[in-house]
Amino acid sequence: MANVSNLVKTIQDIMRKDAGTYGDAQRLEQLGWMFFLKIFDDREQEMAMLQEDYRSPLPTQLRWSAWATDAEGITGEALLDFVNNTLLPNLKTLTGNADKLSSLIRNVFDDANNYMKNGTLMRQVINKINDIDFNASDDRHMFGDIYEKLLKDLQSAGNAGEFYTPRAVTQFIVEQVNPQIGESVLDPACGTGGFLVCAIEHLRKQAKTEEDERAIQACFAGIEKKHLPHVLCMTNLLLHGIDVPASVRHDNTLARPLRNWGPKERVDVIVTNPPFGGMEEDGIESNYPAEFRTRETADLFLVLLMKILKPGGRAGLVLPDGTLFGEGVKTRIKEALLTECNLHTIVRLPNGVFNPYTGIRTNLLFFSKGGPTQEIWYYEHPYPAGAKSYNKGKPIRIEEFEPERAWWHQRVENEQAWWVPISQIKAGNYNLDLKNPHTPDAGLGDVDHLLPEYEKLLAQIAETRGLLKAQLMEALTR
Repeated sequence: MANVSNLVKTIQDIMRKDAGTYGDAQRLEQLGWMFFLKIFDDREQEMAMLQEDYRSPLPTQLRWSAWATDAEGITGEALLDFVNNTLLPNLKTLTGNADKLSSLIRNVFDDANNYMKNGTLMRQVINKINDIDFNASDDRHMFGDIYEKLLKDLQSAGNAGEFYTPRAVTQFIVEQVNPQIGESVLDPACGTGGFLVCAIEHLRKQAKTEEDERAIQACFAGIEKKHLPHVLCMTNLLLHGIDVPASVRHDNTLARPLRNWGPKERVDVIVTNPPFGGMEEDGIESNYPAEFRTRETADLFLVLLMKILKPGGRAGLVLPDGTLFGEGVKTRIKEALLTECNLHTIVRLPNGVFNPYTGIRTNLLFFSKGGPTQEIWYYEHPYPAGAKSYNKGKPIRIEEFEPERAWWHQRVENEQAWWVPISQIKAGNYNLDLKNPHTPDAGLGDVDHLLPEYEKLLAQIAETRGLLKAQLMEALTR
């Protein structure tokens, strides 16, 4: 289908006529499981050609090709009845010989709903989806664009606390962490699978044999808390040639006590963008040691990463400025990080990388486990020439990271790069929010930097007031 890039818009326009899909979130959830079934069906047809003994985990009547592919087929009330009373209930309770594919499909459909109330409109949507052949490389490639549009629509639907990580950022992190065939790769907050797919593509460039490809199929794992991103992650992995993406779980990573992560679960590589700005539900922090207890999601993930990396393991992740300058529990977490790991690089990103989802300034942290930090190199990523921010139409691009790539293995100070010894970090009470010494002070600074300073002052004032009050009370009661 030549005009595949307009597909999502066309489908959403059809869905808007349906009284049941009254918002982007419902339309995207509906599209999520429908695309999954279509893509899974195309993959199955390919598998059946490659493997004589291939057996589908789905009963024939539930396969997309059995009920959806005939443009003049089941429609109206009959289609609604089939989807609501046969298809979804059976997929939610799918039994197999305890095989991974059956449980994967059960997980995908565990929370799936049919929001559409008009079976004729549903047939129109199905016919549009059928215009794509996911076994054809052109259509599969173009679905990448559709997929990104789906993700961006998902963000616009107001799913707070999760946002699409620009492809340039995932690619740069994966390149620098540089996973190798034979290593285990984890994203403990995998969202729709951007980091995992990037890691798989990175590993495929190294693959030379069928054994290498088998290793790639089995080397990665992910965990995602929310249903819709989890379904999109499965779909994304299927599209990228992962036959059984069963190692991606629908679960809350932080709900598991830290002490329960055993040595066998440790991994070589972690690449992730943990949710930040969000607070975990009550009680989650009690899964963590007392000195690290906080409800700030990003901080808890940082503690988890230190625990589950193997000695010698490497991590690359996105973190907000708040973790860098924060005090209290944040200070103790940073002290542990710099004691147990070598935090060798912090790339400071400019404002707007995550526009329009959040204006929070972010950083890319790279560390390895097994030896303490001696020095930290900083690299301040500038805007491209002529730009003052990023936006939906002009996101950050991988080409912008060329200077960092060139500098990475031959580090010297320059206008963008500088290093700080661990003694200076300790003297500053583990404040990692260090400004570029090569940039002249531009006056008062922007709101993003002033607000944290202001909040810090307020906290100090409150603490001083509390101490004075306690001393007064003590003097009065003598």
